[in-house]
Amino acid sequence: MGGVRGRIIGLLARRRLGRRRAGGGSPDALLSMLPGSALVPLQRIGLDPVEALGALREDEPVSQLKLPFGLRAWLVTGYEESKAVLGAGSAFSNDFTNLVGTVGITADQNPGGLGFTDPPAHTRLRRMLTPEFTGHRLRRLGPRIEAIVAGQLDEMAGIAESDGVVDILQSFALPIPSLTICELLGVPYSDRADFQRLSTTRFDLLGGVTGTIGAISESMEYLLGIVEKQRVAPGDGLLGMLVREHGDDISDHELAGLADGLLTGGLETTASMLALGTIVLLQQQESRIAVRDDDSAIEPFVDELLRYLTVVQVAFPRFAKEEIQIGGRTIAKGDIVLCSLSGANRDGHGLDRFDPTRDARPHLAFGYGLHRCIGAELARMELRAAYPALLRRFPDITLAKDPGDLSFRKLSFVFGVDALPVTLH
Repeated sequence: MGGVRGRIIGLLARRRLGRRRAGGGSPDALLSMLPGSALVPLQRIGLDPVEALGALREDEPVSQLKLPFGLRAWLVTGYEESKAVLGAGSAFSNDFTNLVGTVGITADQNPGGLGFTDPPAHTRLRRMLTPEFTGHRLRRLGPRIEAIVAGQLDEMAGIAESDGVVDILQSFALPIPSLTICELLGVPYSDRADFQRLSTTRFDLLGGVTGTIGAISESMEYLLGIVEKQRVAPGDGLLGMLVREHGDDISDHELAGLADGLLTGGLETTASMLALGTIVLLQQQESRIAVRDDDSAIEPFVDELLRYLTVVQVAFPRFAKEEIQIGGRTIAKGDIVLCSLSGANRDGHGLDRFDPTRDARPHLAFGYGLHRCIGAELARMELRAAYPALLRRFPDITLAKDPGDLSFRKLSFVFGVDALPVTLH
């Protein structure tokens, strides 16, 4: 899934935050530097975007943002307008070098991967990865995903026996995508404890403005060590396949960057979906029964959940390579364009309601166009396996606190909940 992965305001915020920490500044002081219109796409009330986002979309689906540091930017909140931006791959750039020199961001902070790469480099790397994400290749992971889910359900049962209350986020939502990515990449079993620790750290740091770019550096250093081992003895996973098939045509840094992109894009987003989707299940009795008892209900439930929650709230920043018209507004060359995916996916009559029976248009939860999330089907597989297994194992599961008392992330690019205590009965 397309995850937080360094979107523009987050990069600016984290860089500035690092400096302010050294001087005793606070995150609140940093956020006060951003205009309110820049924060609206990152805010929610419960599971829903704030009303101001919908009002902005109705009034001005392409609106200009006045960011600090002399940046000229646009916020796109309309569905068709967002599709137009995300689908115009030749008119916009995602390249990380567009950020270098901005409030101290340097070239060595480039995490690599697909998200901050333009063609032809993007085309080359995506062509290498695509074979591993076809339906045929992914199906071999199906039994392992089911086993991972079953293992976490066993762990939850053990915790419930001793403690009574289980945190779905820590015991279910985080481990499932983390261990699945281990399987996909081919991380050796001896390294999986470290990988789990790193995964959890990235989840915490990338969730809000208190994270730092240092998390990317730690991740890349660790993954470069994994890549070195794969160079010596290529395994059966994605990294081993890339080493065997492409050899020196793909560098260690490129391999680590691709792995890091899968980690950050596939862990945090799927973990948030698993946790938040559980809240929806426990509040929607009809869906709960359908997902538990009817296999045919699972796919439309997951698809509507992806649209409704849209955990990746803002897409990667686009930098206009030329003057272009979007929604009747003139985007100048060099302007930054931010697409509110959560705003776009609620653009339409009745789309603020969760309804898995609707015949809905294609959503933008995985992005669109050139940079659409390459791991979209893998994420769907995890969600389709996890939800029914959870309800069938624990049919009487309930929230351990009132939904209004849950702590959700504030001002985050990947929306999520801080903890989700449940009782399994």
